[in-house]
Amino acid sequence: MQMSACTNICSLQNSSSSFHGNGIVLPLPFSIGRRRFLSSICIRSSYSTREDDYASLPISVDIPRDGIQGLVEGATPDMMKRRMLLASISVLLCCDPPRYMQAKALGDPSMTLEQVTPPVIGPGALFPTEERVVRLFEGNTYSVVNIFDVTLRPQLKMTGVVEIPEGNGSGVIWDRQGHVVTNYHVIGNSLSRNPSPGQVVARVNILTSEGIQKNFEGRLIGADRAKDLAVLQVEAPEDLLKPTKLGESSSVRVGQQCLAIGNPFGFDHTLTVGVISGLNRDIFSQTGVTISGGIQTDAAINPGNSGGPLLDSKGNLIGINTAIFTQTGTSAGVGFAIPSSTVAKIVPQLIKFGKAVRAGLNVDIAPDPVASQLTVRNGALILQVPANSLAAKAGLLPTTRGFAGNIVLGDVIVAVDNKPVKSKTELDRVLDDYNVGDEVVLKIQRSGENLELPVTLEQRS
Repeated sequence: MQMSACTNICSLQNSSSSFHGNGIVLPLPFSIGRRRFLSSICIRSSYSTREDDYASLPISVDIPRDGIQGLVEGATPDMMKRRMLLASISVLLCCDPPRYMQAKALGDPSMTLEQVTPPVIGPGALFPTEERVVRLFEGNTYSVVNIFDVTLRPQLKMTGVVEIPEGNGSGVIWDRQGHVVTNYHVIGNSLSRNPSPGQVVARVNILTSEGIQKNFEGRLIGADRAKDLAVLQVEAPEDLLKPTKLGESSSVRVGQQCLAIGNPFGFDHTLTVGVISGLNRDIFSQTGVTISGGIQTDAAINPGNSGGPLLDSKGNLIGINTAIFTQTGTSAGVGFAIPSSTVAKIVPQLIKFGKAVRAGLNVDIAPDPVASQLTVRNGALILQVPANSLAAKAGLLPTTRGFAGNIVLGDVIVAVDNKPVKSKTELDRVLDDYNVGDEVVLKIQRSGENLELPVTLEQRS
């Protein structure tokens, strides 16, 4: 039996003469313990398995060419014991490790790398839908800029101030005069310090045709917190200024494809594709105001996309990305954009006047919670009417107190040119469609009566 080798060999400890058998030569007088013999075999065989290496074992052992097999010939079953069985297994594993323990890498040296490399298939032509999206991105990516909000702060133990970028967002090139449109909240930190027009409030990176980002100072031209829009100006060469193409958001339909380009998380000029998933949404902007008429999209919009363009399938600007609805801070498939109709109306005013000029009634309207406490559930309640205003001349009445101290409600506006008004928010939304000097017909409720009064709109303060 093969596993009786150790027992057979170790039984030689009590022999008083030399022993020759199967290539084993033990000198006389010979005496060796089992543990020493096993450890000698294991230690030596762990380094090499060539038969030449067995010659250097601590004892004089000549192993035949057939390896360990020669050691076990002549062993008998009655020589087996439990301890010797386990020791024999150890000897076999240690003396012949390539057979039992080692894994060798196999290869075929006759093969070449070219023979085992599969053929690489060329990209070929894109599908028409892919080609269209690629062309839209390539044609509009140079109109998108990366904006870093720069806030001036004094630094300890130094004179003067240092510029520290505090925010990151996107913007679009508006014209070849260097005007750049972005969100108010993108440069909100700088605007909170009430900078004067022409002051540097941001850094603007413009992508060149060579793929290089060139940095320019962004000087404040105008900002409108109510619509979350701001205009900067950069002194860049005209060949770098590639204005965006303005589209009509009023013709946008739910289900049509749209594209968003921006700098989410600082990754410049990133494209996401989706569809228009909703219209006329109320956008709760980061500036703390509600913007009406928003466009909802499932195109991925993340932090850093704010201020970037939302394009239709023809590459026209239909909105400025401004907000996302999320519980994690990243895109959840519900993004919002300020419609291009609002952008087209506010941006020229910001460039010309430095602020938005809105048409209004120049009267004080009660906030919705106050109107609700005064039992006005439908309409916009007038609190005060300035003397000599156009509203006063038209005959609008404010809320007053009676002789007994009781509150006498003023006029409640319920419609403007047959457009329903249910609250102060809806009145502001309706008046946004008009310009200063336009004449409108107000439907009002006064002491239970329904009246119609023509009023000329003034500049809203």
